Amino acid sequence: MAASQRQGSCVATIVELHRVGLRYGGDDEGTLALQDLNFSVQEGEFVAVVGPSGCGKSTLMKVVSGLWRASAGAVVVRNKEVTGPLSFVGMAFQNPNLLPWRNTLRNIMLPLEIVQPHAKKLRSERPAYLERARDLLRLVGLGEFEARFPWQLSGGMKQRATQCRELNHEQELLMLDEPFGALDMFTREELWLALQELWLARRPTVILVTHDLREAVFLADRVLVMSNRPGKIIADYTVNLARPRTLDDTFRPEAISLIQELRDHISSVRKKAA
Repeated sequence: MAASQRQGSCVATIVELHRVGLRYGGDDEGTLALQDLNFSVQEGEFVAVVGPSGCGKSTLMKVVSGLWRASAGAVVVRNKEVTGPLSFVGMAFQNPNLLPWRNTLRNIMLPLEIVQPHAKKLRSERPAYLERARDLLRLVGLGEFEARFPWQLSGGMKQRATQCRELNHEQELLMLDEPFGALDMFTREELWLALQELWLARRPTVILVTHDLREAVFLADRVLVMSNRPGKIIADYTVNLARPRTLDDTFRPEAISLIQELRDHISSVRKKAA
């Protein structure tokens, strides 16, 4: 089997959600986006979240990162309940959000100027920080573009730079919300390879929201399936593909079987809502 539904609970977890609910509007008349949502993520694990449109995937990301406060249940990160935005969480979206007046290298260095303890160390250890940023750029094929401004980069280059920016200040938890959704297939595949290489080099904990099931299977250790709104986790699959993975691995029988199983699961959820 390429995948199996997981049994039991994780150990050495960095993220835990216990019966989490969130209602927009703050009262009984508001929209219930999440309900009785439970899952955990191990430190250093790469988890993908898939499900039908409008099921609450992006809402889930904002609840875990502390941008939104859960209406019910508990969100626990690093053994502490989340009550506000977390400083050690990096987030990347479809829009790279690079500052247009900074070149690529300076955009990557920006979080180090803000986030402690790096901001205190930056003045005395700047050469070491710059070299680490350049190492990341070389790793994703942007070594020759450090002096370019965002408007001089392609969409794929901007996303690579965004990945480097989030990993450069050693965020423990990286949240990726459809980061490649606006790109063409060939660029997405290049970025899958780049992200895998970055993850293997640094091993941050990653939660990826995506509609692309092949992307989920290529990148993730586990794939979580969400129900229709109000969203909850209804399936949890392990991806049994050795790393590092190649694009051809997604066409192996076990990968195709898992992708089809995920597709069937989501399709059945959508039909129930129709």
